[in-house]
Order: sequence, then structure tokens, then C-alpha cells
Amino acid sequence: MFYDRAKIEIRAGKGGNGCVSFRREKFVPKGGPDGGDGGDGGDVIFAASNRIRDLMYFQRQRHFRGENGKPGQGANKHGRRGEEKLVLVPPGTQLLDAAGDLVADLTLDGQRFTAARGGKGGRGNARFSSSTRRAPRFAELGLAGEERTISLELKLLADAGLLGFPNAGKSSLLRMISHARPKVADYPFTTVAPMLGTVEEPEHRNQFTVADIPGLLEGASDGVGLGDQFLVHLERTRLLIHLVDATGYYGKDPVDNFLTINKELSGFSPELAAKWQLVIVNKIDLVDAETAAALVVKLAAAIEVRCRAHDPAFAWLLEDAAGEPDAVHGEAAILRISAATGAGVQNMTRLSYSLLQRAWLTEPVVDAAEPEGHITYRPGADDHWEVIQEEGRYRVVGSVVERMIARTDWENEEAVGFLQERLERLGVSDALRTAGAAPGEDVIIGEVEFELW
Repeated sequence: MFYDRAKIEIRAGKGGNGCVSFRREKFVPKGGPDGGDGGDGGDVIFAASNRIRDLMYFQRQRHFRGENGKPGQGANKHGRRGEEKLVLVPPGTQLLDAAGDLVADLTLDGQRFTAARGGKGGRGNARFSSSTRRAPRFAELGLAGEERTISLELKLLADAGLLGFPNAGKSSLLRMISHARPKVADYPFTTVAPMLGTVEEPEHRNQFTVADIPGLLEGASDGVGLGDQFLVHLERTRLLIHLVDATGYYGKDPVDNFLTINKELSGFSPELAAKWQLVIVNKIDLVDAETAAALVVKLAAAIEVRCRAHDPAFAWLLEDAAGEPDAVHGEAAILRISAATGAGVQNMTRLSYSLLQRAWLTEPVVDAAEPEGHITYRPGADDHWEVIQEEGRYRVVGSVVERMIARTDWENEEAVGFLQERLERLGVSDALRTAGAAPGEDVIIGEVEFELW
């Protein structure tokens, strides 16, 4: 079973609490506060690894947690940072948030993305010592780590993709040209999951990867036969090797099948439909030479119509070997093979690699040693806050005040008094009174509800 989708829950570690401590040594009876800070919580980090094939692991493991930071200690000892949780995924994995928006696209081995950041550790009481507060008996609490739901979607990373109707011979071809061993049988939908194979170009100097996906049916772009889930694995390819069954599919005209597949590509994604296609007539060992030749003529006519209409999928056919435009290759561009006997397969791999070379030349080179990860824009500290009136209560919203509340130990009267001082300095108390809040009325900041003093 090949798993290409999963939904998981991640939570970064909570920051450790700050420590309340005072230096007490012989001959130093009142040495002052020396409580250390708590350690930050551990992040949850995703990393692409070639050792991972699919998302099977996430079918049984759906919760990932970063380690909590350790609390601070006396003698100004800071707590240890929580260990990060490293989650390995196969290259080609996309991370989507709960709204379905893309947050990361890990395509290269070793690429990393921090999906949830650990909470900051609380400051120890040594941090709050001042000329007017010589012996603070409070410390900050650690902040909670980020928590989110992540959907994982794997899109195979392959240079070329095999597509066609069921029983077109895609799996047989993959077995012939690579060391992959997909199941092969004489009935449709033998292949039920995508598979990758590595192909050696006939001179054995070059390699490229090929993805075999289950056969497509009419309506695949709308989900018929799970076609929409299979088509995503062709989105990263640079070349589509389109296999046309010379015998037809359940008696249908092979040319009609060819046009149907292209219609489904367009319905699924214009970008996928625009990828270069190499059209291959397969199973020539099962039809006579005249039938195969007539099929090639009809296919060439259909392709030439698309070329003249500037269909980008067949743009490569408008250039001859010398690179001169407007030279439609016609029947010579349609290869005839037998995936069962191997006839014509070497010519197909040579032409496939030649087309891939041309495609690679148009793409920017990315240094694998310094992979370019998905960029996430994280705003800095937001100092903006505002007061909102709600049904007899007042709510203060803004990350700066919400962090103050979350860090406060409400069981410590001195810590609450310090919070009041900070809110006064920030102008929050004045803003509440201006909005009409009187002492004793309910005020909500973050997850905490309290009475205005």
C-alpha cells in the first residue's frame, strides 16, 4: 500500500518556568535574588529524507510533540532548552495548514522547515531586581508552544511520468526499463498505487526517474477512479510519456483514448496539460503492421492539429533536430514499442532523456548543499493592542498584552502587582477606563478573565 496523504497534530514544547531563589551562603545572608530563567520549549521540525518512501508512518503515528523546556534553578542556573522533535518525510511532501493553505514544500533531501516553535521560557526573579525592588519574590511562567493541525500531501519527484488508460502497459514498460517491480497482469487497474523507477539511458552514462501511476479514466480530473489523487504525482514531472494501447481499451478507438486523457489533463491543471508529451504506441506485438501504421497516421494527424493550435504539450515537435521552428515531425515523432518484448524501448529511452535534457536546461540550478526551503513570513513582536466592549465586559486584544497575561503567576500577589504596573505603563488601564470600564468590572485578556482594579 502506498500512502501519499496524512493528517497529523503537532505541538511544540512549553517554555520552562522561571525560578524564584535567593542567594544564601555563609557570610552572605542576604545575597539577593539568583533565580535562573526557564529553557525554551523544543520546536517541531519537518525534514525531507531520501530514506523515507511514503507517508505510511503517519497512518499510525499522528501526534508529535516537542519537549518542554526545563525550569530555571537557583544560583542563576538557566533551564535546559527542550529537545526539538524532528519529523522525517519523503522529498516531495507538501505541508498544508488547517485552512488548506500551503505552508511548506520540501523537495530536496535535507530540507528543513520549522512548523511549530517552542514557547519562550519564563524569566527568573533575578531579572526583576531593581533599585526599588531589591527582593522580587516572583518569576515568569513559560509560554505554551505553538500547536496546529498539519495535512501532509506527497507528490512524487520524478523526471518523467507514465500515463494512459488502464491496461496500456505502463507497469510492463517500467519493469522493462528499470529495476522497479510493479505488479503486472492482463486486466485493468493492476496498478493501484504510484511507483517510481530509475532508468538508465542506453549508453549507461545517464539516469532519470520515471513515475508510474494507475490508469486514468474519463472523468479522472473530477475524481473518477481516484484519478485526481493520482494526477498530482505528475505535477512535478518535466515530461509525460503517454502510452497509447494499440489494441484499444475495451474496444474503444485508441485515438479517442489519447484525446480523452489530454482532456482530463486540461481539466485537472493547465500547468499539467502544458507539460511536454512523448506519445508512444504500445503493444505492437499484438496487432499487425498495417493496423499499427494506420494508428500512427491517425495519431500524427491529431497531434499536428494540436501543434498548429500552439498546444504547449507538443511544442517540442515544432522544432527539428537543428532547432528550427515550424517543423512538425509527424509520424516520425510517434514511437512504436512493445513493453512485453522490448522492441523499440531503447529508442524511447534515448528520446526521453534527450527531451529531459532540453527541459533541464530551461530550469534554474539549485545547489543541493544549500536547499532553498519554503519561506514563511513571521511578523515580529506586535505592539498593537486595542480595547473591545462585549456585552458588559471588556476585552483587550493584542499579542503584547496577551503574552504578559500568559507569563503571570496569578497565585502570586507580587507577580499580579507587577503585571498591574506594566499595564499601567503601557496605557492599558487608562484605555479601559476611557472605554467606560469601572473598577470591579470584568476584563478579558487572552485566556484570563479578571476584575479591573
